[in-house]
Amino acid sequence: MSTPPRTPDATDTPPVEPHPATARGLAEVAGTFLRLGCLSFGGPIAHLGYLRAEIVEKRRWLDDAHYGDLVALCQFLPGPASSQVVFALGMHRAGILGALVASACFTLPSALLMIGFAYGAARVGDPGGAGWLHGLKLAAVAVVAQAVWGMGKKLCPDRARVSVCILSAAVLLAMPGAVAQLGVIALGGVIGWWLYRDTISVGAAPSTSGGSASWLSAHLFAAAALVTFAALLVVLPALASATGSRSAAVFDSFYRSGSLVFGGGHVVLPLLRAEIVPRGWLSDDRFLAGYAAAQALPGPMFAFSAYLGAAMGPGPASWANGFWCLLALFLPAWLLIGGALPFWHRLRTKRWAQAALAGANAAVVGVLLAALYDPVFAESVHGTRDVVAALIAFGLLEHWKAPPWLVVAGMAATGQWLLGA
Repeated sequence: MSTPPRTPDATDTPPVEPHPATARGLAEVAGTFLRLGCLSFGGPIAHLGYLRAEIVEKRRWLDDAHYGDLVALCQFLPGPASSQVVFALGMHRAGILGALVASACFTLPSALLMIGFAYGAARVGDPGGAGWLHGLKLAAVAVVAQAVWGMGKKLCPDRARVSVCILSAAVLLAMPGAVAQLGVIALGGVIGWWLYRDTISVGAAPSTSGGSASWLSAHLFAAAALVTFAALLVVLPALASATGSRSAAVFDSFYRSGSLVFGGGHVVLPLLRAEIVPRGWLSDDRFLAGYAAAQALPGPMFAFSAYLGAAMGPGPASWANGFWCLLALFLPAWLLIGGALPFWHRLRTKRWAQAALAGANAAVVGVLLAALYDPVFAESVHGTRDVVAALIAFGLLEHWKAPPWLVVAGMAATGQWLLGA
């Protein structure tokens, strides 16, 4: 068995101290992240590049060492890594208000576009055999296949983790559902801890600095955020069950899904589908159409939740349900990054944490691999012509590096021809 790649050493630089919120600072944060939210095409890896160019190189809000530390933390936690980096950068520049403003501005453009798409799809009525819908579903096949391919190469570099991935996918295909997904990720973490607890390399614990008052304040806030995160995981299901409220049940489903997304935004696909489609809140056709459309937009993949909420919500005010779902999906990520920041410099030096994450991430690839077959492939591909189209789209994305929005638009435009019309 090969030794896992060495984890980057923790630096001896002190934690990044947040600046106080001022009107000027908040305005600067809003303008910066609103523009990034409109222009950040290409998915989370591309987002991190855009953020570094804007924040580190152009504006010099922090240096490369601090930026790298924030990225490492956000990749360690569940949730959308690029959106969590945005939250952390906003907090660094203008405190907690800056974090909220940065997150809202970065997410709002894609969220509004997704809600608009939900309204447009609703006007069409039952999409049935619509060509554009069929094209979007085939685009989703290519996008998820690319995610599995890329994540597999990075997160499953040895036989043990490939085995965890395959076994996780097999279990989920045999026993689909949200509980099984949680179980294979947890089991992957245990296997990773067992296999790599003595071999994974970590850096030395960093030194701490700053006054005792600011240190205590930061850690009290962090502890409150982590307690809130855990409490909501317990309280929300109980509240939904006691009240019978669909709004509470929806918030609980999206919050729980946002709490379990390890490995990137694409993993939210199987988690949300397991919560939404079996309950009859949305059909597979509309679910996959929205997922494919999200690939063509800038900003975070989690904005897909705004489409789902609006598509599920009745009447002209369904936009409110879109924002309700958007908040529920992002909230755990915000609580986790806010709670983990002060503790990260020491946690990343723990072998058990890095080893468990290695196994959990391999299981996450298995979760996405299972979703690639069911529902994505099974619901979308119905013949040789569809296979050819999905392969061409995959090749354009993976090897020709075509912009995702262009591939998605092209597949939607040719969807009617693909149906044989």
